[in-house]
Amino acid sequence: MVRKKILPLTRLHEPLQVEVEVNNGVVTDAWVSGTLFRGFELMLENRDPRDTCIYAQRICGICSTAHAMAGALALEKAYNLEPTPNGVLIRNLIVASDFIQNNLRHFYILSLPDYARGPDTPPFRPLLKGDYKIPESKEKKLYENYWEAAILSAKAHQLLALWGAKAPHQQTIIPGGVTEKPNANKINMSLAILKKVDKFVTEKYLPDVYTVAEYYPEYYQIGKSYGNLLSFGIFPNEKNKFEDFQAGVITNFSTQPVKFDPQLISEEVTSSWYEEVEGVTDPWQEKTEPAFDKKPEAYSWVKTPRYDTKPFESGPLARMWINGKYRRGISTMDRHIARVLELKEIINLMYTWLEKLNLNQPTLNKYEPQPQAQGAGLIDTMRGALGHWVKIEKGRTSHYQVITPSAWNFAPRGKDKLRGPVEEALIGTPVDNLDSLIEVGRVIRAFDPCFSCAVHAVQGGKSLRKFKI
Repeated sequence: MVRKKILPLTRLHEPLQVEVEVNNGVVTDAWVSGTLFRGFELMLENRDPRDTCIYAQRICGICSTAHAMAGALALEKAYNLEPTPNGVLIRNLIVASDFIQNNLRHFYILSLPDYARGPDTPPFRPLLKGDYKIPESKEKKLYENYWEAAILSAKAHQLLALWGAKAPHQQTIIPGGVTEKPNANKINMSLAILKKVDKFVTEKYLPDVYTVAEYYPEYYQIGKSYGNLLSFGIFPNEKNKFEDFQAGVITNFSTQPVKFDPQLISEEVTSSWYEEVEGVTDPWQEKTEPAFDKKPEAYSWVKTPRYDTKPFESGPLARMWINGKYRRGISTMDRHIARVLELKEIINLMYTWLEKLNLNQPTLNKYEPQPQAQGAGLIDTMRGALGHWVKIEKGRTSHYQVITPSAWNFAPRGKDKLRGPVEEALIGTPVDNLDSLIEVGRVIRAFDPCFSCAVHAVQGGKSLRKFKI
């Protein structure tokens, strides 16, 4: 038995630590650690609730619109407020644009180097030792598309900025809808960008994913995890109802989704560096109090969310499986395929949303802030299920909690000693080279981890270290 640690595991949104136990060339146990301190929930307390959408999206730069959306939904629940149809459609366009830039970067920039050798120059060298199976001629084509994907991800941010005023960290999503108004010029500019992205996704991104799958078919059997899938739903129709991507729950690889019940969400800190209050696991009650020096058994700044007391995976594969759009399997390769197939569906929906915009109708319902209120904003994002819980007292935010997709996926062990979904997915992974552990990186990166979201802020009192990657 050999125990190996990777710190930092790179090519993801903020580094993480992963420790694996390897027996006879196979991973038999795993511990995944978020290495940043969670702090934004504390920053949001004692502020005017109307600050929420702008402040909350600073949790992350790669998926900032997700937190603006969840914050707006939480306040809409608190104030019993509905967004306008135009507001819903424009929000969808903003969030979908973020999906495009994220997914292009995820596959080409973060994941592809695990499978295909890039040019003989940094950042593709030095080359990690591994079983690179794709022929050189096809690798060359993949990396031609790599550079085009980088350019188009920037175009997606331009598309986002048309409706969100800037990117990242848009400025227009607020409770009641959006502050931006549609016009023919914005619609035409959006269509021009969207058609370029659509062509690339159809003709290059989708075939490239299947090229990787062709040469690495074993990854259809690696990274299975528990087969528990969770989605809060995403992209409501103009009536603000989930239609194309509905909420739902799958357990143990089932193909029969059951209804999602938000009351079954809990979060514990058994293996996390936070103060633990016995019996408090409800997001409406829990606190975020660091306890780094008091819990020697803890190993992560990520908390441990549970649904109906069980660990659940969330993300594109969960959404596609729950909604019956992709059910080939639950594995590392299936996560990549589900992500690109979902993006193709989202692009098709974007054409519909642009067509449905009414230039003569409002984009925002006005509201009066309430001195006492509470609400939960539950919605999926590119990485999975995101929840914001807010309590308002005397007109100020008195309590704020966030459970992110990467918290669901990268949770450490709970009181039940069950591994988090990613830790479980690593079990059974074959390892050929104990120095590179490239197979471990492949499994982890397929989840598209984001630890800025999962833990929110840098731990103080430590010196920064530089790594050449």
